[in-house]
Amino acid sequence: MVSGAGTKVKRSEINDIVAQGHEFIRSFGVVLPPFAVWTPERMRRDDAALIRARGLGWDITDYGAGNFAEMGLFLFTTRNGSAAHLSEGCGMLYAEKVMISRRDQLSPMHRHVSKAEDIINKGGGDLIIELFASDPSGRIDRTADVTVMSDGCAVTVQAGGKLRLQPGQSVTLMPGDWHAFWAEREDCLIAEVSTVNDDKMDNIFEQPISRFAQVVEDVPATRLLVSDYA
Repeated sequence: MVSGAGTKVKRSEINDIVAQGHEFIRSFGVVLPPFAVWTPERMRRDDAALIRARGLGWDITDYGAGNFAEMGLFLFTTRNGSAAHLSEGCGMLYAEKVMISRRDQLSPMHRHVSKAEDIINKGGGDLIIELFASDPSGRIDRTADVTVMSDGCAVTVQAGGKLRLQPGQSVTLMPGDWHAFWAEREDCLIAEVSTVNDDKMDNIFEQPISRFAQVVEDVPATRLLVSDYA
């Protein structure tokens, strides 16, 4: 899957993924913020500047591999603080996302430099989290056990161990915790609550892949992605 890095995805496919994902989210009774339905023209207005600057909104990625069904993730960032607040240690230090992991769809192995996050299975199938610790250089440690917090309890797994989160369960991942995840049985609705999110700089992947999709503009966008804001 990684060998396809650099492959582009069509805007028409992204439009369909956004529409299907939004319907899936609503099926759980979750209502997204008003800007979820803003047109591209509305999102480009001056009063949406903070939304764009903070990277709020739709984020559909196939990690540049060109096969969203096998490797990808659906995200919608509902709120996000600022790096300035984080460095000062006060202010809006948090972020929140709604995500969808389709059945057997891989979100590939990665870690974060500064972000701590709670990954919460809000419904659907089981969410499988594969875990590794970091060695002193930040690379994957394939020998050390990993201990994470899951709903207030410490859980230890062997290197490469898999934590199964059923609906309602969660895991807390700290900076340096390598993780990959996918849904089993059914698609999963996921919530992410974290410290300030910086998807441009804070994702370290095991393989040389892209955080954002590369898009072919075969049709007009129905919704802008956060990667379109620049």
